[in-house]
Amino acid sequence: MHRSPLAASRRCLAATLTTILCAQPGLALAGIVSFDEVKREFRSSDTAVLDRNGELLQRVRTDATVRRGQWIALADVSPALRMAMVLSEDRRFYEHSGIDWRAVSAAAWGNLWNTRTRGASTITMQLSGLLDEDLRRANSGRTFTQKIGQTVAATQLERSWRKDQILEAYLNTVPFRGEIVGIDALSRTLFGKAPNGLDAREASVAAALVRAPNAKPALVAQRACELMRAMEPGQKIDCDAIDMFTSASVQRRAFDANEGIAPHAARRALRELRDAGEAAAASSTTPTRQAANKETAVRTTLRAPLQRFALGALQRHLKELRGRHVEDGALVVLDNASGEVLAWVGSSGPLSQAAEVDAATALRQPGSTLKPLLYAQAIAERRLTAASLIDDSSAQINTASGLYIPQNYDRQFKGPVSARTALAASLNVPAVRTLVMVSPESFARQLRTVGLPLRESGDYYGYSLALGSAEVSLLSLTNAYRMLANGGRYGPTMLTARTPVPAPASAAKAKAGDDDAAPVLDPRAAFIVGDILSDANARTRTFGLDSILSTRFWTAVKTGTSKDMRDNWAVGWSQRYTVGVWVGNASGASMWDVSGTSGAAPVWAEVMRFLHAREPSRAPRPPAGLVEAQVTFGPGADGNPLEAARGEWFLQGTEQPLFALDNGGAGTSSDAAAARITAPADGTIIALDPDIPPLHQRVRFESEGRGVQWRIDGKHFARGNSAQWLPWPGRHVIELVDATGKVVDQRKLEVRGAGVVAKSARR
Repeated sequence: MHRSPLAASRRCLAATLTTILCAQPGLALAGIVSFDEVKREFRSSDTAVLDRNGELLQRVRTDATVRRGQWIALADVSPALRMAMVLSEDRRFYEHSGIDWRAVSAAAWGNLWNTRTRGASTITMQLSGLLDEDLRRANSGRTFTQKIGQTVAATQLERSWRKDQILEAYLNTVPFRGEIVGIDALSRTLFGKAPNGLDAREASVAAALVRAPNAKPALVAQRACELMRAMEPGQKIDCDAIDMFTSASVQRRAFDANEGIAPHAARRALRELRDAGEAAAASSTTPTRQAANKETAVRTTLRAPLQRFALGALQRHLKELRGRHVEDGALVVLDNASGEVLAWVGSSGPLSQAAEVDAATALRQPGSTLKPLLYAQAIAERRLTAASLIDDSSAQINTASGLYIPQNYDRQFKGPVSARTALAASLNVPAVRTLVMVSPESFARQLRTVGLPLRESGDYYGYSLALGSAEVSLLSLTNAYRMLANGGRYGPTMLTARTPVPAPASAAKAKAGDDDAAPVLDPRAAFIVGDILSDANARTRTFGLDSILSTRFWTAVKTGTSKDMRDNWAVGWSQRYTVGVWVGNASGASMWDVSGTSGAAPVWAEVMRFLHAREPSRAPRPPAGLVEAQVTFGPGADGNPLEAARGEWFLQGTEQPLFALDNGGAGTSSDAAAARITAPADGTIIALDPDIPPLHQRVRFESEGRGVQWRIDGKHFARGNSAQWLPWPGRHVIELVDATGKVVDQRKLEVRGAGVVAKSARR
């Protein structure tokens, strides 16, 4: 019987290899890993960050050395791709037992006669080289020993694994182009789709890249065209179209390194897991892999539908504010009971020039959003009640660095107002007067206790701390409001199931030895502040009756704007949720004509409506030790009551029926038994500036009491509680005289500089 030289060559090669393998049994692998082990050890280059229900929120690149997607089951790979891969790499894949002796002999015969052949490496042999680093192909090719070892490993794989397992593992581990490894990464990067959706043309290009991963597009297209002819015999194949398609595909990068709707929360979650893994490794004698690198999926506390809505609401509103020089924003939603973060939007995304900056954790001046915490402390310390009268008038407060003169947002003063009105209407001067009672240092300690990371002491910020001169993050501020929602109980926030978001050390120290429900504020004061911030009538002086802050369900909310309109905030809570919103510019640039109700508040209100579309929100029950009493207010300068009579909440023992300017009762902070000078402070030094017109450098005198007159250096100057004086250099004595001509108070001050100009202006 006649036998071809090729068949004889196959028999000879097989016999030779068998002899070598028998003579060198050490070349055989000590043990073949199982298919399940390979699949279990597979690591995507990305970590999938999931919401609380397992829905994908974000993919984050965690391995910069390679680009791998997820492990894809063979059943989820398109039939066209499976066919193309077998036709391209191993036509007799389903027939041989790891070694294609026909291809081996053909390759040997071709080498003998210097003719080109496909090659003898089967899919199983290639897979063995991918699984074992010792058998991996170097740039110079495999050594003879590696080839023998690869042959042995392929034979063992075929004995241990099924064919479908071999092909599945191969498709998931084979390198394609550049850093791309595995069919999932290739499909999503070059074709922008999952592997189960690849058609014949895409499959032929993918298979062609295995043979020549970094070849020029024209060569890849030529090979793909040949595969298409093999896959669709008898069909007319347009190779020019394949060439154009291939050139476009190999340049695509549809599979972005980071993709999703929660990039900042995802990075924070991975960082927490990594830190937790490092801490565990440091405390253990057994080396452990870092959690963030080990996990291919991380579950967070976020709600995907809420995250999606919050991001959309913020972006929609910022587009409306484009003409007002606003491009950045952030939003946080917390569960009141658990502290779980339900939504975390760190930036406005494509609308921002600094989309990578996480504005939820960036430090910014909070403006008036610190006022609720200040009034809560003053009420808890019994320095104020919600009905106490505070004078909203021009104030000049002497500090170590000079006079501090606070102004209201609208540059107008309301006169004597209750603490309820002062807080709800966000009046600045009463807040500063309240801080004078509490002291900046004491307030700063309280802010640290509720998790706000102040960098400096209270004395450093001074009385401007009442108006938000310190810097805090949106996340920590929202959590401080959550403390108010929880009746003064502070607890850390939670982003993943494993680790809470760390609180500042001062906050942790404040509740050392207690659980997360440890009270850091009198629950009665927290209740009163919440009642004030939910009172639409109390805020009408500033926000009007039809305010965006008013909701159809119970909520308590406060807005704030920092100096020079750099930051705008809206933070508030309902029965179950606390929502914080910030808008501004990451660069620190000022916004144009953006108020508390036009900046962050509309987004806050929209998110609150979404949260309570099908869920009620009821007012909290008053805690023990609170008393509700009817109060009336005395007459103002016009003879009418300062405020309408109402029911008011009091800490038990602080209630009283009447609050008036001249009753001298406890809790009235603007009354005085006798007339006195309230500004300027004694010993004030005034420096005149020669570059400023003298008429613009007047000093305001303020006093309390009725029928008073002013004298300067013994000479009559003006009548009434306020006056403006054009200063001139020298030491001066300011006297306040009552209706009987008696000097009831005096201040000494000194004016320096610009003498000639001041004297000429005086004349």
